Amino acid sequence: MIVIGVAITLLLLPVSPGQEVPVGTVIPVMLRTSLNASKDKPEKRIEGRVMQDVILPSGLKIRQGARVLGHAANVKTGSSGSSIVVKFDAIQNDAHMIPFTTGVLAVASMTSVHDAQLPISLNSDAVPETQWATRQVGGDLVRRGWGKVFSSDGSVGRWVGGSSVVAMPTPNPKAGCSSGPGYEREQSLWIFSSAACGAYGLRYLRIASSGVMPPLGEIDLTSSRNVNIRGGSGWLLIVAKEFRLTDPR
Repeated sequence: MIVIGVAITLLLLPVSPGQEVPVGTVIPVMLRTSLNASKDKPEKRIEGRVMQDVILPSGLKIRQGARVLGHAANVKTGSSGSSIVVKFDAIQNDAHMIPFTTGVLAVASMTSVHDAQLPISLNSDAVPETQWATRQVGGDLVRRGWGKVFSSDGSVGRWVGGSSVVAMPTPNPKAGCSSGPGYEREQSLWIFSSAACGAYGLRYLRIASSGVMPPLGEIDLTSSRNVNIRGGSGWLLIVAKEFRLTDPR
């Protein structure tokens, strides 16, 4: 089960002493590194980047393009399947490397990420990209011309340019994502839907542990086959441990 109730802080510019990132902040990331249980060894390094500016209530910003670093904490294979435990260790915003701990809400395959950035209309060549309608990972519809994001329940967020959207996360208890801190405000979701939860486009993959409950930060991905996630996958991370900001100046 994925339970939301976590916090972390990040060292960002500009900052003021004592400020903290709110509990439940969501960070959309694309991994450049692949994960393959049949080939990888524990301590394999992984790297990704933040895909959309994450604007915090305080006015601080985790910038798009910030590097995210992590490693495979454990890898198991056997006759009944396989698993990889992933831990994200640090984020590099500008010149500053900040240790952090995160869990995950959703993981999407490279293909799912790609498809979410394409127009759903066959007549897309006749209109500019700013007028496209696209489908988020998890089902939400983005109508760029209207500047809005829609779920089956109506408008849930805003398109803010490119492949970036902001929306209030929606609890998805059936998939394992219950309500909690972070659901009361708009978040940067990139290509993910407001209720995105679990694995998408990754057949047989399951998030056995999201890393938001002890042991914090240990994201356990399991499969009845071989865990195999190609580079270019999308990860909707959520902060998992409170960390006080400091002023680097």
